[in-house]
Amino acid sequence: MQELLGRITRLDPQASLALRVIACFDELTVGNVNTRGLLAAAASLAGCVAGFGQQRPARTVRVTPRGELAEPLTTPAGSPPAAATAVPAAAGTCVWLERTGPAEANDAIVLERLALAVRLRHDRRPGTPDARRHLAVLVDGTLPDDHRRTAAAALGLSATASHRVVVAPLFAVWTEHPGGPEDVVPTAHGPLHTLVVPAVTTQVQAGPCGVGVATTPDHLDHSFRTAVVALRLCARGATSSVGADAYAGLVSMFAEEPPGAHHPDVELVAAITAHPWGAETLDALVTSGSARQAARTLGIHHSTLQGRLETTTATLGFDPLDGFGRVRVGVAYLAWRLRTSRVLDLPAPTTGH
Repeated sequence: MQELLGRITRLDPQASLALRVIACFDELTVGNVNTRGLLAAAASLAGCVAGFGQQRPARTVRVTPRGELAEPLTTPAGSPPAAATAVPAAAGTCVWLERTGPAEANDAIVLERLALAVRLRHDRRPGTPDARRHLAVLVDGTLPDDHRRTAAAALGLSATASHRVVVAPLFAVWTEHPGGPEDVVPTAHGPLHTLVVPAVTTQVQAGPCGVGVATTPDHLDHSFRTAVVALRLCARGATSSVGADAYAGLVSMFAEEPPGAHHPDVELVAAITAHPWGAETLDALVTSGSARQAARTLGIHHSTLQGRLETTTATLGFDPLDGFGRVRVGVAYLAWRLRTSRVLDLPAPTTGH
């Protein structure tokens, strides 16, 4: 698939994104993701509400691009809105996209793969277990502990063994798929492909991808949040995973802070990154043990770095290499990266990503 993707990207960038759609639904089908997860994937890929209708018993499920349930329709249960583009799925079911305006280039392939995935799911033999629906409960820290423990048991996770949560956007490219429970879980950043893997798994062959801290099932909700932070620290278009362990307790701090938490030094960091050399220099300073090591990392003369460091110190109002100044600039730099993260933006067709 990856070789084919590379060849077609050079010839037809639009077809490249279509292949990503196919690969995404292939992964979700293999993972036996539930109907809401499939709809969340379709809605995220298409950028509009995706729906599922079933005649017997009559029900409708509609999901927004952020993975949330949409407002109820006034149409009869099981029927798509009049303006929606609908296709049949399994017997007595259909799926649709609710787009305002003309259809976009990949709507047809999204609908085709969504219908196929729904058909495969709803044609399963009765009685086949589907424990993956418990994953969203397991990683939801707002639910009672006993609910999450029940979910962990249903997933076959030992109460004393350590695991990690792995998250990736629905368009991520997987070169090797780890085993373990998986599903699509709604988050504040949109639906994310979520897996539970053994604690020894510190890197995953997928990109972009975030790997959370290791913990027992009682605290996998925390691992999930750290995995989301690690994912957001990936560069846009990244082809590898980022592990929360690489940032020690800082990722855990960001994982537990409330949405919209204020970091006063972020604006100062933003002013530094306005310089062409700003972001890479800050990255080298916070990840190196000394100014000389940072200069070697950047491949520049020490005197050149010294000039940049003087500008940085003047802008920040403190020495980023002295005592708590190093911690302070490190926190501010990571907060700036999270604020400006673009890793979850759907790759544009013209880029071949």
